[in-house]
Amino acid sequence: MTERDKMLAGKPYKPGDEELKNMRLRARQLMKDFNNEDDASKRSSLLKAWFGSTGENLHMEQPFRCDYGNNIYVGENFYANFNQTFLDVCEIRIGDNVMIGPNCQLLTPLHPLDPIERNSGVEYGAPITLGDNVWLAGGVTVLPGVTLGNNVVVGAGSVVTKSFPDNVVLAGNPAKVIKTID
Repeated sequence: MTERDKMLAGKPYKPGDEELKNMRLRARQLMKDFNNEDDASKRSSLLKAWFGSTGENLHMEQPFRCDYGNNIYVGENFYANFNQTFLDVCEIRIGDNVMIGPNCQLLTPLHPLDPIERNSGVEYGAPITLGDNVWLAGGVTVLPGVTLGNNVVVGAGSVVTKSFPDNVVLAGNPAKVIKTID
């Protein structure tokens, strides 16, 4: 099993692996191209060529940061506002009709709690999944391993530390259900 395979499987891996370093360097160049492109349709074309898969209709404002980019899968009618960070050591899967407010973070990496193991440089991660019709308001952080069901709304500034089912409104740090959607 390669370090890349381990990474995507959520197993401990070595991020200093040559293949992974080269993939991150490629992502840095693609981020530079995306973040310096003024034409929205050209930015969308860059994302379509870069991400693991996308729907036909997507729009993302600049700036955007990620680890790899090719581990991000986006459905139809995707919109993300300014200043997104999607750290994709594991897959990030985003459903159809998803809107993401400014300054949001989708973070799949994890680090060992034990300081000796952490200092060895080993990392691991867990995937993030956003269902259809999800709306993340500004400043939301979604942590590793979270799945949000369909029609979920997350209030501004929330930190989502665990998974939630369909049709709920979340807010807070840590996020909790404040309302159900009928």
